[in-house]
Amino acid sequence: MAFDHHDANADTSETKRIEEDSGNEERSSLSRKMSESSIAVTEDEDDDAKIELGPQCTLKQQLEKDKDDESLRRWKEQLLGTVDINSVGETMEPEVKMLSLAIQRSGRADIVLPIPENGNPNGLWFTLKEGSRYRLMFTFQVSNNIVSGLKYSNTVWKTGIKVDSAKEMIGTFSPQAEPYTHEMPEETTPSGMFARGAYSARTKFLDDDNKLYLEINYTFDIRKEW
Repeated sequence: MAFDHHDANADTSETKRIEEDSGNEERSSLSRKMSESSIAVTEDEDDDAKIELGPQCTLKQQLEKDKDDESLRRWKEQLLGTVDINSVGETMEPEVKMLSLAIQRSGRADIVLPIPENGNPNGLWFTLKEGSRYRLMFTFQVSNNIVSGLKYSNTVWKTGIKVDSAKEMIGTFSPQAEPYTHEMPEETTPSGMFARGAYSARTKFLDDDNKLYLEINYTFDIRKEW
């Protein structure tokens, strides 16, 4: 859902100028720049960018590792907080459950988005006004083990053509009873006659091991008025 679209003619001339100065090595990265918050990663590149982190450890094993390093020990204890090691310390796999998704709009009530179990909302999921500012906020719960490098990725299509691809690193979180809340950077919807209409999108929440916790495939509209 992340896009800040610019004037097409300005983008074309600016891209041409930078390519002439920088040469062929920067052509591919420039062509993928879609928005202020977007990281230049295509969906295929995201799928291939698996990081090998080695074998996972339980929380008890994590505390035992580097136990002689005082600074690391304090950092781990601070990260774990009040986690009951006896109840979750033997579990390898972290679990992340997305509890709620909402779109915050200045001067208007939040759009609360129900999360379907199969990840595919029926019909139109939400509508945004062209040229309006908005922010995505979500809450999630972490259990079993530390989740490392939780990230959000989002790809948007219009009439079958990819128009935006964005990714944001959320962070590393320890298991706890209380849910976490994360707010995305504020965005602006595109405006103009060609920006209005129906879009399809795919949102994913993954970690450093590319473990997928939630995938949502949905449609939304951008209209002249709310």
